[in-house]
Amino acid sequence: MSTIKNIIFDLGGVILNIAPERTVEAFAALGLENPLGERGWFYHHDLFYLLEQGASSPEEFRDNVRRLLNRDIPDSAIDHAWCAMILDIPADRVEYLKSLKKQFRIFLLSNTNEIHRQQYFRDFQSAYGFIFSELFEQDYYSHQMGMRKPDPDIFKRVLENHELIPEETLFIDDSEANIKAASELGIQALHLEPGTLTQALPDFLIE
Repeated sequence: MSTIKNIIFDLGGVILNIAPERTVEAFAALGLENPLGERGWFYHHDLFYLLEQGASSPEEFRDNVRRLLNRDIPDSAIDHAWCAMILDIPADRVEYLKSLKKQFRIFLLSNTNEIHRQQYFRDFQSAYGFIFSELFEQDYYSHQMGMRKPDPDIFKRVLENHELIPEETLFIDDSEANIKAASELGIQALHLEPGTLTQALPDFLIE
């Protein structure tokens, strides 16, 4: 669409491949039954939301997991289970983002947490030799902002920080709730099926 000048990307399921069921299995192996809901991101325990909102620290999160399990589990085992869902960022998506940056102002807006952020930053640096943040004009993370999508204020902050006009901005996410929240602010939105970024976005942009 010719009116689009800015693109805001979600991370998990859009840029980063994820497999939430792997974290479900890893936590189950530690004794925590069904830590994630059937659809992946509807957490049954507030401790996951608190971590993503920055309302609890990684240390508090680990302590909360230990209390839930009533077991003295090392930090490394908790982090390993929590990060089991993180897979990879394919090279074709990296190259596509680089090409988009030459044409649009591009941003990242992710519901995430510090344990995950450190993991995929390390993985990306190891795979590609540069810092993940360099793909974007600015990258935003829920735990650093103190709020999560679909809170309208998280979108408003990105728009205001960079003086973006909603109608000239495209938001891409794999969550219908997040897409709805962005659309209600006048932001153009693309609901993406996981793994289809490099196919679906070019088609959308030329419509």
